Amino acid sequence: MASCVTGTEAAIRATACRDGDEASHLKIVAVFAIFLTSVFGVWGPVLLAKYFHGKPLYDKAILVIKCFAAGVILSTSLVHVLPEAFESLADCQVSSRQPWKDFPFAGLVTMIGAITALLVDLTASEHMGHGGGGGGGMEYMAVGGLEMKEGKFGADLEIQENSEEEIVKMKQRLVSQVLEIGIIFHSVIIGVTLGMSQNKCTIRPLIAALSFHQIFEGLGLGGCIAQAGFKAGTVVYMCLMFAVTTPLGIVLGMVIFAATGYDDQNPNALIMEGLLGSFSSGILIYMALVDLIALDFFHNKMLTTAGESGSWLKKLCFVALVLGSASMSLLALWA
Repeated sequence: MASCVTGTEAAIRATACRDGDEASHLKIVAVFAIFLTSVFGVWGPVLLAKYFHGKPLYDKAILVIKCFAAGVILSTSLVHVLPEAFESLADCQVSSRQPWKDFPFAGLVTMIGAITALLVDLTASEHMGHGGGGGGGMEYMAVGGLEMKEGKFGADLEIQENSEEEIVKMKQRLVSQVLEIGIIFHSVIIGVTLGMSQNKCTIRPLIAALSFHQIFEGLGLGGCIAQAGFKAGTVVYMCLMFAVTTPLGIVLGMVIFAATGYDDQNPNALIMEGLLGSFSSGILIYMALVDLIALDFFHNKMLTTAGESGSWLKKLCFVALVLGSASMSLLALWA
């Protein structure tokens, strides 16, 4: 956040840290470092899921990974993205202007992001309901307290179970795709902000911090992709999109600075950063609480089953959720 106070000591320090050539070298290092750590983070859960597929503990392991991922995504939205969005729009260069000083736009745009995610969720769910409920022209009727289809009487329960499983898979794929959209918004902001900065004192520690940040965020997204059961080509595409977004954002930020002279402290850059950050935060908050945490803890059969096994797994998933959120929150000390 830019300071509007022009003290002598602060001015000397800012001048000493502002070095375009060294900043450019550090940005090139950041591009490769962040790309490699992003690949490691997002591919880890996917490869583990492939290795353990078909083994006894596969479903439980994927569920625990997903709960860890939910904690990471929730912390990303509330501890990293949202405070930075508020900070950008509260900067004195922005908050002294109209209309930014008269209304809390960061909160408004966060709400719009959450409502947009809900709209996408509702639209897709309605589409899946219409797509799965046709039944080839056969109608449902009550027989012995169960819903049975006219036609092949012996196979209808199996057909219904398969249909439910397919709807669950489609829901998981939708969650992964919307989640990636929110993360990509966030990654572009991180990359562009770093790319526009000319402050070597800021960039140097950010390289290490953002590398760890991408590992944990990649684990979160990779866990959801692994459970969704995409085809191999789609998995590669989604993982690659996550891995290249922040590095491409850094390159884009460097191009913007070269073309316009805007750095990361320019008021227009701060406004764009604040609005995009607020919107992506709203998406991530909704996805973490509704489509990840609530869906698994209250509607997943493995966690809602009564008995010692279900209770033990629920506790393990809760611990994974806390560890995911705590580890990502800890990174806020550096990035």
